[in-house]
Amino acid sequence: MSDLPVLEHENLSNTVYATLCDALIKGRFQPGDRLKIRDIAEQLGTSVTPVRDAILRLAHDDAIVFRSPRDIRIPIVTMPHYLEIRSIRLRLEALAAETAAKNASKADIETLTKILADSEKALQEGDRLKGTELNQAFHFQLTAIANLPVLHGILRRLWLQMGPLIADAYLDGGRLMIDFHYPVIAAIRKRDPQAAAHAIMDDIEQGGHSILTRVESHSNTGGFIVEK
Repeated sequence: MSDLPVLEHENLSNTVYATLCDALIKGRFQPGDRLKIRDIAEQLGTSVTPVRDAILRLAHDDAIVFRSPRDIRIPIVTMPHYLEIRSIRLRLEALAAETAAKNASKADIETLTKILADSEKALQEGDRLKGTELNQAFHFQLTAIANLPVLHGILRRLWLQMGPLIADAYLDGGRLMIDFHYPVIAAIRKRDPQAAAHAIMDDIEQGGHSILTRVESHSNTGGFIVEK
């Protein structure tokens, strides 16, 4: 029997899901934002059905809070949830940086350097969305250089939850959001796995100070939260 074609609806649902994932990771939404299925469908030029399907998948990913069809929100992350994600990121992204330091080619280092240069420009211009997108690109480029696709998939799900929060805190973070990327590149250029691992961990912990502050602020004011 010949292969059956993939149903168009499934293709469309996957496309909408991927589009919304990309928007979340890159900070196109912020904590507490309300999502309206019909509005998203109109923006994407689709019916409401594939958007509803994508929203349900994102709820399963803990990327949104689906309380009812009329009450869909980007979650405000609690402190315990944030600290758990940070702990996981520290270990997994250290592995990515460590492996990248062993694998990186000259072209790979040039790519990281270009991302960082563009990040400098975005920060100078106060471009929160571009800066958030480039920050994500830098971190994900490490997993690409490391050639660890399973790790990439795990981190992608974590970043679905972190993207809106990082975007919310990005401008307040100022130079801390990018300064720790320089020692990451320096360690990779020297092919020093241990230094690369320590540098990306410093970025997550010290560079993420404004993110931690934002989580504390949200915890004090309440709101729509995601619990583990």
